[in-house]
Amino acid sequence: QVQVVESGGGLVQAGGSLNLSCAASGITFRIKAMGWYRQPPGKQRELVAIIPNHATANYANSVEGRFTMSRDYANNTVTLQMNSLKPEDTAVYYCNLDAYYGRNFWGQGTQVTVSS
Repeated sequence: QVQVVESGGGLVQAGGSLNLSCAASGITFRIKAMGWYRQPPGKQRELVAIIPNHATANYANSVEGRFTMSRDYANNTVTLQMNSLKPEDTAVYYCNLDAYYGRNFWGQGTQVTVSS
């Protein structure tokens, strides 16, 4: 059974930093990409960063230069280092695992709150 588990969310002041982690287990198939998404209050879920297989990370314009995503292929883990956080970064952050043949898995989400 596939499990995707995020950790590392919390409350931080504007300008601060947080590091999110995501671990995927039960993987018996090939993964296409792993990514981070977020859903701000009252808004739709949006892409934050994604790393396709053996490619560089792609970032949303709103986080470019402030967030850094890394991926450990051997352990099926990803991290998201978030610096210079802004109140508008407040959201539930989700880890996503995208695989072949329509397989797609989400974590339960972790809350990030940035106070002004």
